[in-house]
Amino acid sequence: MGLKVDMSRSVLITGATSGIGRSLVVQLAARHWRVLASGRNHDALASLQVETGCEVMAVDLSDSSAAEQLFEMAWNRLDGVDVLVNGAGMNQRKVPVEEIEVPDWEAHMALNLRAPMVLCREAMRRMPAGGHILNVVSTIALSSQANYSIYAASKYGLLGFTNTLRKEAQSRGIKVTAAFPGGTDTAFRTEERLDYMRPDSAALMLVQALEAPADVVMHEVVYRPMVETNF
Repeated sequence: MGLKVDMSRSVLITGATSGIGRSLVVQLAARHWRVLASGRNHDALASLQVETGCEVMAVDLSDSSAAEQLFEMAWNRLDGVDVLVNGAGMNQRKVPVEEIEVPDWEAHMALNLRAPMVLCREAMRRMPAGGHILNVVSTIALSSQANYSIYAASKYGLLGFTNTLRKEAQSRGIKVTAAFPGGTDTAFRTEERLDYMRPDSAALMLVQALEAPADVVMHEVVYRPMVETNF
């Protein structure tokens, strides 16, 4: 007989207003998780709250103090945070290295790397044994692609940070998972890609990682659409 998984756990999810993050909120709320969803779009958060009954907080995570406040708010509203999912990210400047502008570089690093660092730091200060941190990296951190240097650098950085965090969290009984979703048909990209993964399919893979038995930790979850060849 398999080990039971407590479905009443609390989770803070960033990047929750669209794509994989939104689908993850919907699926976990349907499975009776206590969810606080965060993002920058007030209207999208309000709609998500009506649909799922989750807690919401609009926040710009590129501000490190706002990231600290978000974790504090989640801790209070959810009566503790059992699981942290760092899903917020951006990839808005795809240019050759010689065309990189420092403000673009800094904006991506602030959201893609510094924000999850701050939230992980706050989680490590409070989260008890049995907690779980899941950082959404990207398959870009397992490959290389022209004109993706800003995004790739931020995601390679997040991967290195997550690998170190896993070592430190292990002795505390906290699980750490790095998720590497491949191409997904979301608003993250400008063109529609029906041959890519659906957001609900991509989110389901994260649900499975988060609901693994207590004696199992999935260190890495790598998954792609069948058409993707960057492996």
